[in-house]
Amino acid sequence: MKCPFCGHDETAVVDTRLSDEGDIVRRRRKCNACDKRFTTYERAEIQLPQVVKKNGLRTEFSRDKLRASLELALRKRPVSMESVDAAVADIEERLLTAGEREVSTQQLGELVMRELKKLDKVAYIRFASVYRNFEDVDAFSKAIREVSPTPRKK
Repeated sequence: MKCPFCGHDETAVVDTRLSDEGDIVRRRRKCNACDKRFTTYERAEIQLPQVVKKNGLRTEFSRDKLRASLELALRKRPVSMESVDAAVADIEERLLTAGEREVSTQQLGELVMRELKKLDKVAYIRFASVYRNFEDVDAFSKAIREVSPTPRKK
């Protein structure tokens, strides 16, 4: 690391400490040339992909927008906030592990539908009706059949 005072390339780490939360490393350094000391901070950089909208515009991924979409579909449904938190975390994890720099709104919508299908069938249908832009009753009926158990033959 370069010394901020003299620009020398070689510095030595004198002390290392973790933050109280354990997510930041604080290092005291000493320049080998001018003997001045300075502090650096290290933290993990987690980069979620950019969201590419249908019109081609790119926007930052928003955890708040994702949560709002799930909450809107789940409105007045018997699903706990812990379950919503877990669904948001699962979607974020899938996006991070995919390693892509961009994700389309279509891909993101499919991830949301996958989570809603696990959480609540009614919320899944609500979201699907808007997301897939059902044009007629047949498309709506098909989506309902997807989540309905098939009746047993006697």
